[in-house]
Amino acid sequence: MKKIITGVILPMLIISFTCLTSCKDGTSGKQHSKVEMEQIKIIESQIEANVYPLPTSAAVIKMLTELEVGYIIGISNPVENTKKYFSSTKRAINLGVYGADLSYATLYNQQQQVINILDAIRSLSNELNMSAIYNEELYDNMKKNFDNRDELVNTLTNAFNDTYSYLSENDQQALALLVVGGAWVEGMYLTTHVSEAAYQVAGISGVLLEQKKSFELFLEITNPYANDQNVSDFVKVLSPVKEVYEGIGSSLTEQNIKDITKVIDDVRSIIVQ
Repeated sequence: MKKIITGVILPMLIISFTCLTSCKDGTSGKQHSKVEMEQIKIIESQIEANVYPLPTSAAVIKMLTELEVGYIIGISNPVENTKKYFSSTKRAINLGVYGADLSYATLYNQQQQVINILDAIRSLSNELNMSAIYNEELYDNMKKNFDNRDELVNTLTNAFNDTYSYLSENDQQALALLVVGGAWVEGMYLTTHVSEAAYQVAGISGVLLEQKKSFELFLEITNPYANDQNVSDFVKVLSPVKEVYEGIGSSLTEQNIKDITKVIDDVRSIIVQ
């Protein structure tokens, strides 16, 4: 996910830095291109080293497998829901949702569910003009590597990195953020529903606290797009989550976990409807 965050933030820093240097002393871009590139590399390395990475949905689900909780049938967003998503905003958000669901099914080796969710993702990606990413080659690689979890996760991670990169490079950074946000919500939904009483699962507090850091970073990287209506609307939907997380400290009580579960339920029901 560092690659994704860097892909979103770095272009803005490059533009800002270039404008600052050219406006400061009026020299040409050619004269300062070497210096600028060196500075850009420094900025990029600082981002990689210091920005807390949003974990990929695969990384979040891997935490669940380490908690030794079983796969829950029917928990994922139904694949038939893709027929309800007509706007690019809804498609982007739920592309992220299905990405988390795909990671969930993959890491629990639910082969038929992987195929079904991949079909849903391909449908949404086609509508977002990303058919080149979710093509037959990817589909075949998935089927060939069902018994190789590491290779399967690597294939999925590359596909979603390509998704975020494609959107960002085609001046659709806002949609890229919505994909990330949708994946975060679904990852939280899966995490808080590992059991009928998630607060009783040993280790769940640590996972949810890690997600608090991720959530705060997500809000931070959406700030430059505050004037984008789709992003601002999505952030408003997430506002109850912010309120709950602001009320907790370095550890979680049973009530904290119940509150987080409830607010995630509410937000998730809005974005998948």
